[in-house]
Amino acid sequence: MGMKNVLSIHRQGEGHWVGDGFPVHTVFHYQERPELSPFLLLDHAGPADFAPSDKARGVGWHPHRGFETVTVVLDGEVDHEDTAGNGGRIGPGDVQWMTAGAGLLHKEMHSPAFTRRGGRFQALQLWVNLPAKSKMTPPRYQTLLAQDVPVVSLPQDGGSVRVIAGEFGGAKGPARTFTPVNLLYLDLHAGHNVRLNLRDGFSAALYVLKGRILVNSESASETELVVLDRKGDEVLIKATSDARLFVMNGAPIDEPVAGHGPFVMNTAREIQQAFADLHHGRLGKIPELAR
Repeated sequence: MGMKNVLSIHRQGEGHWVGDGFPVHTVFHYQERPELSPFLLLDHAGPADFAPSDKARGVGWHPHRGFETVTVVLDGEVDHEDTAGNGGRIGPGDVQWMTAGAGLLHKEMHSPAFTRRGGRFQALQLWVNLPAKSKMTPPRYQTLLAQDVPVVSLPQDGGSVRVIAGEFGGAKGPARTFTPVNLLYLDLHAGHNVRLNLRDGFSAALYVLKGRILVNSESASETELVVLDRKGDEVLIKATSDARLFVMNGAPIDEPVAGHGPFVMNTAREIQQAFADLHHGRLGKIPELAR
């Protein structure tokens, strides 16, 4: 096979706040980048420094249906809780893979300890679509702690690759997925390169968190998204300075996408149904209100 060509390079969008805990830049969303299916959206929260506080910060109860949210914490700590009875804490290097499926209410807050001490907060949240047949699957959680995510060292001390989903260098990521997905987190040292096989026919994109890279000799830097062609399989990444990047690669889901806010389905009618179900408490009841 041949190289995957670089189709385009984009700067992240304007910033906005999600609740009072997450200053977010949307890197892409499905309305403008449908070619990145099965990936629907990538948000980069932070990096931001929070002063110590005794007031809880984050985003309160909100619904999801029809897709999965993958939260990768880089700095800080997040406490999450949902109406399917799941909850927990994720910190630096941890990944929380939430399959909303048929739907639930969810909230994400800075952990009390992190709120009290303050400090740097940074996270990525990726939305992964579900195929029509799996959209109403029961909700499930996968908490992938940093120590559960395999790290592959690159030759000549070139850096490392963390395998969240799919595989790289013989290591398999711990995430269970509904469709083929490879998610990698790369640290690449200045002057080194890595060759990735991103599968012919699969969509692929790289988001640069830090530093500068060359992708098949095209330059990209911090907070830029590199969109690659589905055709071809290989991509050569060279770090011109110490670099960190998030690699998204997956089999496209060639089905209609109808989305509104926290719901992503296949038809407008299914979106109306999701709002009706939310209104009637079928996505769960907020614990404080249920008592």
